[in-house]
Amino acid sequence: MTPTQIQIPKWTTPEFERLVLAANPKVAVFDCDGTLWSGDSGSGFMVWSIEQGLVSRSTSDWIDTRYRAYLAGNVSELEICGEVVQIYAGLRDQELRAAAAEYVKEFVAHRAFAEMASLVARLHAADVAVWAVSSTNKWVVAEGVRAFNIPEERILAVEARIVNGLITSEILDVPTDEGKAASLARVGLNRPDAVFGNSIHDLAMLEIARCPFPVNPSPALLEAAARRGWGYFVPQGAEGTPAAVGGE
Repeated sequence: MTPTQIQIPKWTTPEFERLVLAANPKVAVFDCDGTLWSGDSGSGFMVWSIEQGLVSRSTSDWIDTRYRAYLAGNVSELEICGEVVQIYAGLRDQELRAAAAEYVKEFVAHRAFAEMASLVARLHAADVAVWAVSSTNKWVVAEGVRAFNIPEERILAVEARIVNGLITSEILDVPTDEGKAASLARVGLNRPDAVFGNSIHDLAMLEIARCPFPVNPSPALLEAAARRGWGYFVPQGAEGTPAAVGGE
């Protein structure tokens, strides 16, 4: 049975805000790509950073091959998300922070969904602890959610160990699929009050939420939401556009 054959409510902006605030959350967790803003900033930053010459030719050739294999279904989401960060091993953490700031300013900031920015602002005003969980690298996520006033200590994203200011190839966390729920559990959020996500890769953390809120859902997440009796919300800026692939 397809989502179109199952009754699933699509919330208007006032309905969506009312439902979220009526839940009286103390903790709210947001996916980023496709949920707070449109597009896939993880793969976008990868391509942009290669074009900027931040990684060697041999490394860029290797990750290009791996990413093509991922798109063909031969490399897992978990693997590729970690490998896209490992290509920066040997570079300075500060260099990647600066690069991420430049990339977000040029390519991400203008794609933020106004309705989501408004909602997050209202949650902050109500003293809700707002978290960001993403399988995009932490450098980009930290810059992207800066406009949403989400502090770095409440960001769970793909992260490499930093030693003496240098990025290593050791991956500390890859929050995707069940890993998003696991990452939340590690910081004591076994059942967050409200969770927002757009992709099937967000399903595991939506399922542990007291109140799950699919936003701009991909077809796979829409079907899963329909089967679970959830509703969904589509920001105006996302109307008529597909949800981000991967939905990091």
